[in-house]
Formats: sequence, C-alpha cells, structure tokens
Amino acid sequence: MQVSRWSETLAVYWQPGVRSMLFLGFSAGLPLLLVFGTLSFWLREAGIERSTIGFLSWVALAYGFKWVWSPLVDRLRLPWLTRSLGRRRAWMLLAQLSVIIGLCGLAFSDPLESLRPFVLFSLLVAFSSATQDIAIDAYRIERVEVHLQGAMAASYMIGYRIAMIVSGGGALAVAQLANPTESGYLLSAWTTAYLVMACLMFVGIVTVMIIHEPDRQPDSATLEQEAAVDRLIERQVWMPRHLRYLLEWIYGAIISPFVDFIRRYRWHALLILALIATYRISDIVLGVISNVFYVDMGFTKGEVALFANLLGVVMTLLGAIAGGLLVTRMGVMRVLFLGGVLAASTNLLFAWLAGIGNNVPMLALVISADNLSAGLASSAFVAYLSGLTNVSYSATQYALFSSVMLLLPKFIGGFSGVMVDAIDYVNFFLITTSMGIPVLVLILLAMRYLPAIKRDCDA
Repeated sequence: MQVSRWSETLAVYWQPGVRSMLFLGFSAGLPLLLVFGTLSFWLREAGIERSTIGFLSWVALAYGFKWVWSPLVDRLRLPWLTRSLGRRRAWMLLAQLSVIIGLCGLAFSDPLESLRPFVLFSLLVAFSSATQDIAIDAYRIERVEVHLQGAMAASYMIGYRIAMIVSGGGALAVAQLANPTESGYLLSAWTTAYLVMACLMFVGIVTVMIIHEPDRQPDSATLEQEAAVDRLIERQVWMPRHLRYLLEWIYGAIISPFVDFIRRYRWHALLILALIATYRISDIVLGVISNVFYVDMGFTKGEVALFANLLGVVMTLLGAIAGGLLVTRMGVMRVLFLGGVLAASTNLLFAWLAGIGNNVPMLALVISADNLSAGLASSAFVAYLSGLTNVSYSATQYALFSSVMLLLPKFIGGFSGVMVDAIDYVNFFLITTSMGIPVLVLILLAMRYLPAIKRDCDA
C-alpha cells in the first residue's frame, strides 16, 4: 500500500502540465545570469572598472519593477498572438523572442568600444526576461489545481537551476573553449558564448508551441467585487463611455489586486512588505560583486564555472530540499528565521576567503555553504510568499512580492563596486553580514503578529 502511494505521488511529475514547467523553468532561468554574474565576469575581464560594473548591475532592477507592467500581461491582448495562442502563451512567446534579440545584440557589442548599446541590449534582455517570468507564473498558477502546485514549483525550480548552470558555468566554459590560451580578453569568445545562449532560448519557444493554454476562471467573490465597482462606474453617466470602460479596466487589472492585499492584511501589510523587501538583502548584495571578487582573487574561468556555478547550483537544490523538509517539520516562520541567520552568516566565509586569497579548496567550501543556506532560505521564503497570495490575483500579487524582494537589494548592490574600492573586500563582506540583522528582527515581529495576520487571512 505504501509503495502504491509513493508511485502515485511520483507519477504527478509525469503529468503534461508538470513536465512542461521543467522546460519553461529552463527558459526563465537562462537570461538571469547573462545580465548579472556572467556579464560582470565578461566586463571585468575586458578591464571595465568595478564601480562601472556595479552600476551596470542595475539593469537587473527590471526584475524588481515587473509588478508595474504585470497587470498588462494579465489583461492586455496582443494582436494576432493572443487570438492564435491565448493570453499566457502569447506573452511568453513575445518575451522569449525579445530575449533572443537582446542576447544576439550583446553578442555583437564590444563594451570596450561603447557601453551604450551594451547597456541597452542588457536592458532589453532583463525587461523581456522579467515579462516572461510574469507570464510563466500566471500559466503555472492557472494550469493545474492547487494540490499540484507543489509539483509544478519543484519542476520549475529544477529547470531554472539547470539553466543557471548553463548560463553561468556553461557560458564561461564556452568562452574559455573559444579562447583556450587564456592570453587575455578576446571579444569573439564572448560573442560565441552569447550566441550559443541565444540558441538555447528555443527550448522555451518549442515548449510554448506544444503546451495548451490554461482555462482557469477567477472565483465568484472576486468577480462580484469587481462587478460592484463596475456598476458604480457605469452609473457615472456624465463620463464618456470610453472613459468609463478605461476606469473599469484599470480597477480590475491594476487597483483591485493591491486593494485586496491591503484589505486582507491591513497595517500588517507594511510589516510583510518590509520583510519581503529585505529578506534576501545579504546574499543578493554580495552576489552582485561575487564574480568580480573571484576574478580579483585570481581564480580562472574554469574554476569559477566548476565551483561557483555547477557545485553552487547543486548545493542550492540540496538546500531547497532540506528547507522543504524543515518547513514540514518546523513550520514556515521558524525555517524562515533559520534561513535568515544562515544566509547572512555565510557571508563571513567570504571575508575569510578574501583574507586567505587564492585557495581552491576554500573556494569550494565557501560556495557550498553559501548556496546551501541560500537554497534553504529560498525554500522557506517561497512557502511564505505562497501563503500570502490570493489565488484570484496570483499573477499580479506574485509579481509584486517577487519585485519587492529584489528592488532594494539590487539598488544597494549597484554601489557594491564603489564600496569595495573604498573599504576592501573583507570589510564589504562584514557589512553585508550586518545587513541581515534587521531582517531577523522583522521575522521575529512577523512571528509575534502571525496569529493576527492569520485571522485577517481567514476573514
């Protein structure tokens, strides 16, 4: 009987909707490092200053602002594409094609000749990738019932992490193969690497053409709430009809998801948003400069590809699995606190490595510990965000939460190069460790007021 139950559980991962998330996760994860860690390695090898690299990392703020245009992805129909593919698939395809254009543009740009086109193509990749994330999240939420969402998320994470291996270590490996002598900076090596990455985006395009558009309708309470506001607007007969229609659309697409969040959590919404905005600050701010740090410590592209990318992603997945098990045993908030402690404290290991210098075994240890703790923290954090979301507005609200999570850390991370130039790596890593202390205070406050928040959710 027990064997039968396990086989039924594992069979969930073979369902078409769940399988598709593996490939969509790959398509979503591929662009991230290509405008973040891998790009910073390219720029540093080209001799671009650390401060400039830090500022260029702000292109990744597109992921932090995706909540701004997420209502458009939710409601706006694309000419021909929406009619042919449906809302979710149309936006996914448009975003994927735009990512490919941006990656090809980067491949044929030389940062030493001019940074302007380099920045513009990076922005195109980041904006398009963030848009793809919105559409995939909406597809994931609407494609299957609630009891399958865990399997969907797990499949998505596996594909996403595989893509990070490919776009991180894989891209560096391709660049190294194209310049095997490592005699210095060679533009053609990076051109080859980014063209290969652009071709791999066709994994997502093929998947979009195969999958089916989800058919999930909002719940009756949400429809009634929006209908009541629509009736109120319709009674304003002094307004032109087109203006009334526009106001109805704005309320349903943009205002209603945020009103719903405030209505359910009241003043606790401020505490929740503060926690979301700062929870990942220690490791994200460090992550902006980590590849630059590896270059300055004298590690080769091959060593970084093996340890920082391949080993790091494997340890992240192990940490995520451990986090999921601990959440089941201990509850979300306790593991959220544990993840906050580990994510901040492992930054001390980077300070230790900075003091030691080029030491490959220590690099492996530091990266293993850092990624294991990040995976555990991420697992608890996703569970926390999932519990906050109203399924009727899951796409827009999830975009809001994930954007808030990235906005402040990415902004502060833009100054990381300036900070390292001013205070050296050891002190920089000590500062990033201290950034985690206010996060722990916010978690304790959230734990204190959790019963009140729970009542608000049930109201």
